[in-house]
Amino acid sequence: MILLPNAVMYFRIVSLYGRDIQMNWYKKIIRSRETRLAIMRLLSFIPDRVMIRVLYFIKTGHLLHLKNPRRYTEKLQWYKLNYRNPLMIQCVDKYDVRDYIKKIGYGSILNKLLGVYEDPNDIAFDEFPESFVLKDTLGSGGNSVIICTDKTQFDVKAAKKQMEKWIALNPRQKSGGREWPYYSGKKHRIIAETFITSDPAQGGLIDYKFFCFNGRAEFLYGIADRVVGKVAGFGIYDRDFNLLPYTRTGENRLEREIGKPANFNEMREIAQEISKPFPHARIDLYDQDGKIIFGEITFFSGSGYISFEPDVFDNIMGDKWRLQKESPCFHDNREKYTHME
Repeated sequence: MILLPNAVMYFRIVSLYGRDIQMNWYKKIIRSRETRLAIMRLLSFIPDRVMIRVLYFIKTGHLLHLKNPRRYTEKLQWYKLNYRNPLMIQCVDKYDVRDYIKKIGYGSILNKLLGVYEDPNDIAFDEFPESFVLKDTLGSGGNSVIICTDKTQFDVKAAKKQMEKWIALNPRQKSGGREWPYYSGKKHRIIAETFITSDPAQGGLIDYKFFCFNGRAEFLYGIADRVVGKVAGFGIYDRDFNLLPYTRTGENRLEREIGKPANFNEMREIAQEISKPFPHARIDLYDQDGKIIFGEITFFSGSGYISFEPDVFDNIMGDKWRLQKESPCFHDNREKYTHME
């Protein structure tokens, strides 16, 4: 009881100065991302509504408002807790999403599949091309991707060790993000695809991440000069590909000008079509010499534990997202989740 007033005061102080006091402090204490994720899995017994409030506060420095969310990052937390569309379970899986993309008529934009595996020992690397990519079907971030650009230099033993960690993950164990489609019980597998070549002098493989709200692309990230799991140049654009004066906290701003792709309007249309069944989705696409290639669908970008500079962009994005609570996927869970408000 003695600690309660101090805790309340701490919340008040950080709500005013949180960005300066605590932004990323936990990364300085626990430097390994893998260790941080393991700790979050150990805390999976904590109820979603509690964990989400705590982590949102720790990582953004803001108190979470769920009764009347205004910020984009607040609405993402509300989305996690109140929206249950079974199609999302298929779409977060990097292999199963391919069937959805084919079903809606965009099979031609899928990257070439080399195989999908439940055991890394089943992978016949001798049959692979000289360059390829391995991914955890339910993973995210640099720790869930292995890139081989030269098979003669590829460390198969180290790759198998990493993939064994992927498939060993408990398919029902919750992470700190509490992104429910990922712990539906579906097993982690390994997907192998061809490596998409690009020119490093032109920024490498540029990633176009379209933020779609109710079927309309409003913003996108343009990411270039990427070194997976390490650094990248980061820009935020409006729906017409005009660079905006905002960035994500902790990301390096783009140092090069990314030209608007000649097929940009087609890319935007494809992103919108893919996102149509969902109130919100981020659709990642690539442009390889005029050929559009599908990357992935993300429903909770950065798990909603992100910040922008200036901070006002969080509200600008939030204003574009109308939470349409009349959707059956909201109704099915409204009673269960109204305690969040």
